[in-house]
Amino acid sequence: MTKITPQCKTTLTIVITAALVAMIIILLSLSITTQRALANDIKLPLLGDSASGIVSKRQEYQLGRTWLKAFRSRVREHDDPLMQQYLEQLLYNLATYSDLEDPRLELVIVNNASMNAFAVPGGIVGFHTGVFAFAENEDQMVSVLAHELAHLSQRHFARGLEAQRANSMISLAGLLGSLVLAATAGGDAGMAAITATQALAMDSRLRYSRSNEQEADRLGLQTMERAKRDPAAVANMFATLLRATRYRGSRLPEFLLTHPVTEKRIADARGRAMTSSMRQYPDNAEFYLMQARALLAIQRDNSKAIKQFQGQLDNNTHRPNAAHYGLVLAHTRANNFTKARAILAPLLQEDPTQLPYQYADINLHIEQREYSQALGKLNKLLAINPNNYPLARLKSEALWQAHRYEEASDVLTIVSRSRPEDPMVWYQLAEVRGLAGNISGVHEARAEYFILVGAFDMARKQLALAVKLVAADFKRSAIIRQRLVEVKAMEDRIKKL
Repeated sequence: MTKITPQCKTTLTIVITAALVAMIIILLSLSITTQRALANDIKLPLLGDSASGIVSKRQEYQLGRTWLKAFRSRVREHDDPLMQQYLEQLLYNLATYSDLEDPRLELVIVNNASMNAFAVPGGIVGFHTGVFAFAENEDQMVSVLAHELAHLSQRHFARGLEAQRANSMISLAGLLGSLVLAATAGGDAGMAAITATQALAMDSRLRYSRSNEQEADRLGLQTMERAKRDPAAVANMFATLLRATRYRGSRLPEFLLTHPVTEKRIADARGRAMTSSMRQYPDNAEFYLMQARALLAIQRDNSKAIKQFQGQLDNNTHRPNAAHYGLVLAHTRANNFTKARAILAPLLQEDPTQLPYQYADINLHIEQREYSQALGKLNKLLAINPNNYPLARLKSEALWQAHRYEEASDVLTIVSRSRPEDPMVWYQLAEVRGLAGNISGVHEARAEYFILVGAFDMARKQLALAVKLVAADFKRSAIIRQRLVEVKAMEDRIKKL
């Protein structure tokens, strides 16, 4: 995908610092408000929901979205439309079988080799690409998502606040400290601090109690059963994690730090799964293809990635298609296009409708600057499935590389309407609008990006520039002015948390 220019990196550094300062002030205000409420012993719970006396569902949602803005201002999300769509579909489908009442979910993917996933109040689910490396099949990976959904559905964060009123400032203060460190110590240290703070804070409140974990295990397993997933995968995933620790010395996978696993917990999960009806559960081939994409993303050295996938084939892997697919991706990234095409051809012949294969085929055309072939295939596929997010993103890339900037802008504009909370879409839209000469459009797209990373002051500046450029267009001017009002309202809502 398109690289970020040095100028853009400088701008983003300024924006990141401004966003972090803004988030610190906002979260500090939230901490003080929460502390005052606790000091006054205010208890106005919803009927049957005592946790709402401390943090209402609305506050919980706003807190989560505020946290997400702070997170995005510092941590770059993994930009893989295929993986994003695959995991979102799994998560949303799973949520329909869970006890989650609020369907507003936001999936955040981080390219990190660690085995980690987390749930943040307000429907935020975080997922590291390293989970793919640990899971042996799709149901094992899904069990991790089901567990996080259980934490969200049972509002364990709010219940933890209620149970530990005297320490109400610990998690928010820790998060503030992480953000300060992220602003002053650099990217890796900041990311480590945010992750570490989450783990540390969970020891007192965000890290759910033993009873919370047992409840999440039980409800997660129920969700798996309702979704017709293998309930035994829960215990199997835990066992896989414990086995992995034998080869890591004293360093535990991050998931085990925040979700401690014991032999008893595994036995309990196996016991619950035994009560389910014994049946065969279908295996999804797409999981192994996404696993290959994740392994390639984690392994940035092309030669090592090629050896890794070739080694799987040499060891007679049970998933040769996934290993071959991984080789296609690795050779493409290494600019070995002839080899990639030769390996991909039999995969496409065997399963010509498999989207990851089609995507790899079209991406090869783009890398080889065969834009007409790429666009021809994309248009045929989009005619069948016009709302396909990965294909739309790939089409915008093909048009972009072919210097058809206005058309690329049109495609991304449509994508932005269906995915308005995706910062990368707005970032790329700003870039391509600039190349197309749509300067007011650049400012509008940048404003949306800045909103998503919590840089409201920068968003207002961009919208102010845009409104000046379209002063003669009454309709567009009115739309931008209304957006300015909405940005101000967003800030006010956060301050009132």
